[in-house]
Amino acid sequence: MQQDDTRIADFLFEVGTMRKLPRIHRQMLLTDDTSDTIATHSYRVAFIGWILAKREGADPYKTVMMCLLHDLGEVRSGDHNWVHKRYVTIHDEEVMEEQLGTLPFRDFLELAREYEARESTEAIAAKDADVLDQVLLLREYEWQGNREASVWLQGKRGEEAYAKLKQLKLDSAKRIGKALYDRDPSEWWNDIWTSQNRK
Repeated sequence: MQQDDTRIADFLFEVGTMRKLPRIHRQMLLTDDTSDTIATHSYRVAFIGWILAKREGADPYKTVMMCLLHDLGEVRSGDHNWVHKRYVTIHDEEVMEEQLGTLPFRDFLELAREYEARESTEAIAAKDADVLDQVLLLREYEWQGNREASVWLQGKRGEEAYAKLKQLKLDSAKRIGKALYDRDPSEWWNDIWTSQNRK
């Protein structure tokens, strides 16, 4: 039991390092957003995944856990943008087995493998949540004037409305994705702001 507790402690320290890992697309988006880490990304992906699972009648627990696990391997392999991927080989199965398969329970490893297979509604919802978080981030960057983010959102020629939505599988994800394109990132607080402190 003490050995299991030690392994769990090590795992939790490893999970904590996700806060320190920047998402590497920052290089291609020409931005230095230090708030965009593997941990912050996974956090919002989990909320999106829960919503998609509820809309699709899937298991929200499984979906959220897949969302939290989906980039965990990057703690060991690093995050790679689409230029890096051309030159780097990652041994995902080896990372998953050593990282999750050594825990005293197999649930995380089984969920990570289910996510990679992309066959269950939960796994598809988790992947769609991953894409939707990217749309959210790109909209936020675009709102701040990042022209490269606009290219990613609208395609190279800027003529392809809702371009990122082609990556989505679920109808509920496509509907939410369209709403993300159509809303401004700051609209969420338009009806709740006040210049007066409450008495």
